[in-house]
Amino acid sequence: MTGTTATNGQPTENLSAVLFKKGDLRLVNMPIPEPKDDEVLCRMGSVGICGSDVAFWVKGCLGGDGLYPVTDPLVLGHEAAGTVVKVGANVNNLKPGDRVAIEPGVGCRHCEYCKIGRYNLCADEMFCATPPNSGNISRYYTHPADFCYKLPDHVGLEEGALCEPIAVGVHTCRRAELQVGHTVFITGAGPIGLINMLVAKYKGASKVIMTDVRADRLEFAKELGADHTIVVDKTYDGLRLSKEVVQALGGQPDVSIDCSGAEVSLQAAIRATKSGGKVVLVGYTPPEITVPLVDAATREVDIRGVFRYANSYPEALAIVASGKVPVKKLITHNFTIEETLQAFETARTGAGGAIKVMIHC
Repeated sequence: MTGTTATNGQPTENLSAVLFKKGDLRLVNMPIPEPKDDEVLCRMGSVGICGSDVAFWVKGCLGGDGLYPVTDPLVLGHEAAGTVVKVGANVNNLKPGDRVAIEPGVGCRHCEYCKIGRYNLCADEMFCATPPNSGNISRYYTHPADFCYKLPDHVGLEEGALCEPIAVGVHTCRRAELQVGHTVFITGAGPIGLINMLVAKYKGASKVIMTDVRADRLEFAKELGADHTIVVDKTYDGLRLSKEVVQALGGQPDVSIDCSGAEVSLQAAIRATKSGGKVVLVGYTPPEITVPLVDAATREVDIRGVFRYANSYPEALAIVASGKVPVKKLITHNFTIEETLQAFETARTGAGGAIKVMIHC
């Protein structure tokens, strides 16, 4: 890329991955933003591609029910880390040169949900790369300083970007009230399923069983620490899968985490879970599905939703910094920002065993 730096050494252009409409993702040079008084300007380093980014590109919205439709040009990306290059007038927690993980969801700070710390439920939450808010697959990006977390010297920008999906795992385990010694059933061995497995094991789960339609992903799950796996095909229904899960674990799981969004998987999660246990919904399901609610009600199996996360970034960063969780193994493919379209196609197809695809800005 030429012409991006003026003779005084200051950057003059801001290459960004902009989604104009369904299927129309382009690289565009945009103005470099100026940080507001409570913001920092970051030179972006690493940004991971999330399934939601792919959904916006392929479907023009998030999920089959038309959630968050793209109506105006949108910069994609929200799993991000970068280096502070400029700070606003009121910023005193960061300085130029600090490397930071960027928490993408910022509440209004005034509503009842924000005041009780559940800012992920704020109706006016700003979340990167969710309409109408642009994200950060860009050379430069501004963000509220108090939602940027300084990285320790030994933590790289790639690991900093992974704090975002790890925060989902942290929030999920909190919603599940996961305790040391619990057994866990996770449906779906994609990036978020694998991360939930890693976080559950880190927090003391004694056994984790995972299911998926792809044997290669389950083999990778075993390499990362999954204790049991089941390859699911079209012959499975929820009852059969639940029985195989219980048999493999030697008993019913205390917690089930659905990361697939598939009807059969959710049915199996409810039926398999121990009476009084928890089923946590992470993957997006179709708008309406059939589930055995009477089974859940009569056995007091709690079904809990997960929407992003709140107050989870400090713990996510601590997990990364500990070095006890092999998070970098999740990064299977790396691309430059100029290769964004190729990166998205790799994430969409899973080519070459892709798990987490990282763009280097």
